[in-house]
Amino acid sequence: MKPAHGLDRIAIAVAPNGGRRSKADHPAIPLTPAELARTAAECADAGAAMIHVHVRDRSGNHLLDADAYRQTIAAIRGAAGDRLIIQITSEALGIYSPAQQMAVVQDVKPQAVSLALREIVPDAGSELAFVRFMAWLHTEGVAPQIILYSPEEAVRLSDMQQRGLIPWASIPVLYVLGRYTPGQTSVPADLLPFLAANMPRFDHWSVCAFGRNEAACVTAAALLSGHVRVGFENNLFLPDGSIASSNAELVATVARILADCGVKIASAAELAAQWNAPFRSI
Repeated sequence: MKPAHGLDRIAIAVAPNGGRRSKADHPAIPLTPAELARTAAECADAGAAMIHVHVRDRSGNHLLDADAYRQTIAAIRGAAGDRLIIQITSEALGIYSPAQQMAVVQDVKPQAVSLALREIVPDAGSELAFVRFMAWLHTEGVAPQIILYSPEEAVRLSDMQQRGLIPWASIPVLYVLGRYTPGQTSVPADLLPFLAANMPRFDHWSVCAFGRNEAACVTAAALLSGHVRVGFENNLFLPDGSIASSNAELVATVARILADCGVKIASAAELAAQWNAPFRSI
């Protein structure tokens, strides 16, 4: 049966650690390159097409560091081969400036990078540096995904596209559901403002959500043609409220739910083809 949504295949990305959580939150949070490599292989087996990577310093704190990224990327590639697109984060967490965020991406030259619009180009005065950075990404074949926390940010990104500031006809975006809601627990209805009739349309959009409703939120997104992201960065719970044993269990659970809904799961190569991105071979 062909899925009801417009895409033939939906990709599952995994965000296994984030920049804040520690072993105190869950003993299976992967922090080291070896742990991230093992998690990556398990999540690829479970159906993930992409891994969203944060690295940490020796004390477990959030880090943007090219050498740490290169070590982790090599470990993941050794464990998972080419079954996963490796996306690094540029997230500031209140520590790094836009210039520092862009510099580490340019040093690493990853396959893909996530960029929070509100962090990387916080105001009109930062647009010129952003334009130059985006041109560099395009030239180097580094695939960006723009993180949008609100519908207003989606409108802003669309305006920047219309002004010719972004050298892609279609750029992937990630809608973050419920980041600033009370209790930070997302619900599927949080997606509706992003998809309202008066909102800009992005060809390649994904969703992530917080808390035990993660699976419900991303299932709703997938049935509406969105790709999905799950993992311990935003959620530790299975749909029944029990604690997941691993990131791979979250991926496998969503893959099973989507399959039951008639959704076909995309591989890394199929996601790359949909994004029309010449992902770097690393």
